[in-house]
Amino acid sequence: MKTVAIIQARMGSSRLPGKVLMTVGGRELLSYMLERVKAAKSVTAALIATTKGPKDDPIVAFCERNKIPYFRGDENDVLDRYYQAALTQMPDTVVRLTSDCPLIDPKIIEEVVEAHHKLGNDYTANTAPPVGTYPDGMDVEVFSFKALEQAWKEAKLPSEREHVTFYLWKTGLFKTSRVDLKESLSNFRLTVDYPEDLAVVTAVLDALHKKNPLFTMQEVVAFLNANPKIKERNAAIGWNQGWKPALEKDKQAKQ
Repeated sequence: MKTVAIIQARMGSSRLPGKVLMTVGGRELLSYMLERVKAAKSVTAALIATTKGPKDDPIVAFCERNKIPYFRGDENDVLDRYYQAALTQMPDTVVRLTSDCPLIDPKIIEEVVEAHHKLGNDYTANTAPPVGTYPDGMDVEVFSFKALEQAWKEAKLPSEREHVTFYLWKTGLFKTSRVDLKESLSNFRLTVDYPEDLAVVTAVLDALHKKNPLFTMQEVVAFLNANPKIKERNAAIGWNQGWKPALEKDKQAKQ
């Protein structure tokens, strides 16, 4: 079984432009993430999916410099970009990750992949729809290449083309399930979307990475619980609900 992790990455961000290549300790955030993704035993290969837009040239330069496979695709039809990226690898299973999650725990990737195969699902995630019990920043979605291809062929609504997995978990056409923790940790914010997020992630990396580059989610939680002032830096920021504007586009498209 070939399992490929495809990481969506782009430089454009209204809240924190260029965030994926911002540096902590002399290394890009995307570099930390790739280190962790590659450590997941269930992942055969990792690929960066970015856009053809010139603003994403720095991501391509990063990939070429570090010998990371990448694919450049449509800027607006993200489902097409993602499918075409997967097509270059012809995987059995796809792990979808986003580049604003530099602290992703490889063990969580393994757990979601294992659950996916054990349940015989078309789609398995620990976040969608759209919020689960894991911290924002530990987002893992796993689906079969066959399901991705079906979505690519059939999805028509703007939201389904802009958001890769909408068609998989919204339509009821696929066997899906969500992996949850026994005790919710959704009040922890480990993603990078605002300057306050970057401050928290920087503190975590500074404290934990030198001791063990593959520190776990539990170690991050323990560190933040022991340092509440750091945790409070981004505590007021809610979950990113960027999918809501896409649903509004759906309404407009139907009118």
